[in-house]
Amino acid sequence: MLALRLARGAHPLVQLRRLLVAAASAGTGFLLLCTLGYAMGHPDASGGAVLRLAWCVAPIAATVYFAVTVARTDPATKPRSGLSAVGLGPARLTVLAAISTAVACTLGSMVALLFFLHLRGDLTGLPFDGASADLLAAGQPLPLGAALTLLALVPLIASAASAAVLRPRTARPGARHGGKPDAVQDEATAPDAPAAPPSGLPWGVALLAAGLAVETYASRSPGSSGLTMPGGLTASPAGVLAGWALTAVGLALAGPGLTYLCGRILQAVRPGAMRLLAGRGLQEEARRIGRPLGVLCVVGSGAYAALTLYSGDRPAMGPLTTLGALLVAGCAVLTLATAAIDAKHARSDTTSALLQLGAPASMLRGTAALRAGTLAAVFGPLTWAVAELAALPLAG
Repeated sequence: MLALRLARGAHPLVQLRRLLVAAASAGTGFLLLCTLGYAMGHPDASGGAVLRLAWCVAPIAATVYFAVTVARTDPATKPRSGLSAVGLGPARLTVLAAISTAVACTLGSMVALLFFLHLRGDLTGLPFDGASADLLAAGQPLPLGAALTLLALVPLIASAASAAVLRPRTARPGARHGGKPDAVQDEATAPDAPAAPPSGLPWGVALLAAGLAVETYASRSPGSSGLTMPGGLTASPAGVLAGWALTAVGLALAGPGLTYLCGRILQAVRPGAMRLLAGRGLQEEARRIGRPLGVLCVVGSGAYAALTLYSGDRPAMGPLTTLGALLVAGCAVLTLATAAIDAKHARSDTTSALLQLGAPASMLRGTAALRAGTLAAVFGPLTWAVAELAALPLAG
């Protein structure tokens, strides 16, 4: 009940984010139910049904990541002194965040179930009754237990991931400056000390190189087993897809480190006030926006590689493949937008202080444009290079 009251009193932008989470959950749930319908209509093609279910992992991961980002940026999940006085400490707020995430995802799953039943013809009285009856095995009874199990995947995974990410962490006594705890140290030294660099850049680069090597080796290995890709795309060796998965994980891990490195580059060689502010801003926001930037690079490089690989003879992509691609790309863009808005709110106090000190608004706008331009100049060519290297073994 308390989670419902907090949700009702939230800002309209927060409500919009929750509705977008519900929409993403609805799309993913519909894909899972369509996989169930294919398995019901083709009982002899169990391998194809399992492969279709495996291809739903990408939309599930994108939806869960977006839901966790929304839960992390939700103002209702942030500790406040007044809430602690009534017994709502960090642990209780984590539970409320997990419940809110589960409610939003469950709402989307129920919408997916209603839409699925409507297209099967089980629900009548609306336009397009039974429009996909043949594809969704309308002549067979729907196994309710299997359908509910598939629909419960996104709410359960998203709520568990939100609870794991937002769980309260105790401050370590070993501090970087004078033995202060981390929270006290960040507050005390934020004006004159940049944030510590993220530690995932070496691992990300290593996984990126390993993924490209595995993909190249697998594409040249004779007799390698192939997996049929969605949308009628040409079958690719399983090792190539495993290498692409390693490449994707490497890009996501390297995102925060690359963002921090962009901040260092901006501050190099006698920086002025604008470059100094932009560089320090990127260093402070590296962990907040770096990972979504890396994920967006993964999606962009995958799309670019597919368009390059099939530029001459593009196969006809079905509606379910298009829905899955739109879900993954949309969740990646919305996750980055949510993280960017949260970063803007996080530096609102600094922006207000600079304005009170007499800094012109044009300089602050120029600083924001400089940050965005630097990130585009680094991550854009990186996305293109990874896409070209990933498509090269398949093209050969």
